Amino acid sequence: MNKKFYLAIIFIFLIISVSTSAKEFKGAEYRTKQSFLYGRFEVSMKSAYREGMLSSFFTYYDGGGGISTWNEIDIEILGRYPNDIQFNTITPGQVNHVSHYPMSSSPHTDYHTYAFEWTPNYVAWFVDGVEVYKQTGPHIQTLNRAQKIMMNIWNPQAPNWAGAWNPNVLPAFAFYDWVSYYSYTPGTGNYGTGNNFTHSWTDNFDYWNTSRWDKASHTWDGNGCDFIYENVVFQNGKLILCLTDSINIGYTDIKGPVYLSARTLNEKVLVYFTEELDQSSAENISNYFIPGVTITNAQLRSDRKTVQLSVDGWDFVSPKTLLVLNVKDTFLNTMSARNLTIILTTQFSFPLKINCAGPAALGYLPDQEFTLNSDYGFMDGSSSSYSNTLQINNTDEDEIYRSEKYGMVTYNVRLHNGIYNVKLMFAENYFTQAGKRIFDVYVEGSRVLQDFDIFNLVGNNTAYVKEVNTVSVNDGELNIHFAAKIDNPMINGIVIELVSLGINDEYIPKEHSFILNQNYPNPFNGQTQIEFIVNQPDYYKFSVYDVRGSQIAIIDLGYLENGYYKNTFDVKKIQMTFYHPESISMY
Repeated sequence: MNKKFYLAIIFIFLIISVSTSAKEFKGAEYRTKQSFLYGRFEVSMKSAYREGMLSSFFTYYDGGGGISTWNEIDIEILGRYPNDIQFNTITPGQVNHVSHYPMSSSPHTDYHTYAFEWTPNYVAWFVDGVEVYKQTGPHIQTLNRAQKIMMNIWNPQAPNWAGAWNPNVLPAFAFYDWVSYYSYTPGTGNYGTGNNFTHSWTDNFDYWNTSRWDKASHTWDGNGCDFIYENVVFQNGKLILCLTDSINIGYTDIKGPVYLSARTLNEKVLVYFTEELDQSSAENISNYFIPGVTITNAQLRSDRKTVQLSVDGWDFVSPKTLLVLNVKDTFLNTMSARNLTIILTTQFSFPLKINCAGPAALGYLPDQEFTLNSDYGFMDGSSSSYSNTLQINNTDEDEIYRSEKYGMVTYNVRLHNGIYNVKLMFAENYFTQAGKRIFDVYVEGSRVLQDFDIFNLVGNNTAYVKEVNTVSVNDGELNIHFAAKIDNPMINGIVIELVSLGINDEYIPKEHSFILNQNYPNPFNGQTQIEFIVNQPDYYKFSVYDVRGSQIAIIDLGYLENGYYKNTFDVKKIQMTFYHPESISMY
């Protein structure tokens, strides 16, 4: 055989192998035929709420040239977060300029209007008509290539970014109600910022407009799916992008939901599923069974994937299992019965200290990822450590400030509902001038740091502590959210102090001599946890009364120093067992 001919055959075979290779999962992308240079781009959409995947609305230059000509403007909604959206511009060299925004309501449970304005001088993003973020600067001027409007749904092979992928979450769907484009007409427009934009067209997705849109059929390294035409569906005036397995494609669902996990929280049991549930079956208490425990109520939470169980006859300390059966999804597919051990939420000692990028040290808990099975941790971000001889000014806890978690999106802690004081710990150990790292920080949805520049405030290698007091936690989770302005948000440590349990308690000033927090569980059978705070050393007694007002116990606590006390009251023994954690919260 001629050698040149032989090589040609192998080359052709390799091309065919690449082009015909198929991935296990199938996604979807919808894109305009036309490209647009500048303008306002709007969409009404409801994203898919599944960890390990995302739904998007963006523009992209596909004219060739590789990373040297890269132009892209993104709105990406990652299904791992209940209330976060990601903004990004990607400029030549494939340089990312990422930020996040915490929404006040979920992008997955209802339609929201998202938009971005792209001009020669800025890119600004909007949520429900309000500007929430803007990028300016030299990199914006390199976004100068006409781009196509695109929407897609896919599963990145990047668990730190998108979360852990679990095929049981399939199928997943993102819904788009309409898309509008407004051309950039400075000085002559009637819409958008400064009335600098003019409406060009709106597509209501009543059908596939083949003169305007293409369906995609490609993939790339790092994408866990292929895009196929069948997963772009039009139904009831909506565009539906589908992420499926390779067999059950399109807008269909023939598999029941999967029961993922169960855990205690605020004297309730939360039951987590892979997908949105049929409310009637989800709230049928006969579909849940805990041995020796009475289930009194089942409530489907607003995410429609989590069920909250109210129970009687359990101390929330002894181990239990939860059997779930007959729960249906919104397509009325029935789950397979499953029995799992209920995860017991850790009862933290306060002050609770977390080393956000390092190991356990100086009474601080080690860093970890936040999952269904963890009590605290980060979502996204990377860790960096500095020399153990680095001296940090303004602190005697140098070790905590020598490691940092950067590229942060959220840090979450499961807590009993109540009021807390939160200390956020920062030190700029990387940059040596102001303006290099700027970000915002939100605690429980309230912005507590805006345009935060650590170096500008205290210089480098110097501790800075932001105290956020009387933070109300009413859903069992303390959420700390980070939003980049320039470079990556970071944090070194978190300290949480308990003020009062029970969000309905009024905040009691520190100068009060004694604070009794809500006992838990409540009601209780046999034993209950009682926590109180002493602000003035003295002799104390503890009395217990029944519902008729009769005293059933009086216990002499003796002389108590200032501090936080955690105790177990045993009604059968009429006694209290005291625990004195080493890390007592002094008030």
